[in-house]
Amino acid sequence: MTTLFRAADGTSVHRAPPVIDSLAELERIATATGPVCVRHSKGPRHDAREKSIDTESGLELPGLSVNPLTPEAWWNRPAADWLARQVCQYQHLRQQNPERRPWIVEGRVVARGPDCEPLLVNVQTLGVLSDRLLDEARERYAERFDAGRGPED
Repeated sequence: MTTLFRAADGTSVHRAPPVIDSLAELERIATATGPVCVRHSKGPRHDAREKSIDTESGLELPGLSVNPLTPEAWWNRPAADWLARQVCQYQHLRQQNPERRPWIVEGRVVARGPDCEPLLVNVQTLGVLSDRLLDEARERYAERFDAGRGPED
C-alpha cells in the first residue's frame, strides 16, 4: 500500500509507512516529534475518504477520532506504561474488524469527541504498529495495570 506519510526529517513522501515494531521505538517517536496519536482504522487512504462519526448520535465529527500517545505532564510512570495503556484502549476494534490497524498519526486538534478524545485534521501518518508491538503492549498493560478496573470496583 502506498500512502502519504511524514518522514523523520519532516518531509512528506509517498511510500509504505514504516512499521513500528517495539514500545521503545514508539516511545522515541512519541517523545521526540511532539504530540502524536494512535488511530485505529482501515488506514490512511480510507481515512482520507471517510469521516469519523459519533455512532450514538449519528453526527459527523469535525476531525478524525484519535487516542493521544504523548504522555501528559502529570504522568510520572514510565512513558512505555502510558503507551501500552493507550495502545490497548481500543484493541477491541481490531478484534471486531480485522481490517483495522493501529496507525500512528499527528495533526491539528480541532475539537474533542463525545468521549473527550482529540479530533484531528491535516492528519499525517507516521507509521503503523506491528503485531509484535501490540503483543508487547498487551503484556505490559496486563502486568502493570489493573486493566478494566473502575471507580466502583
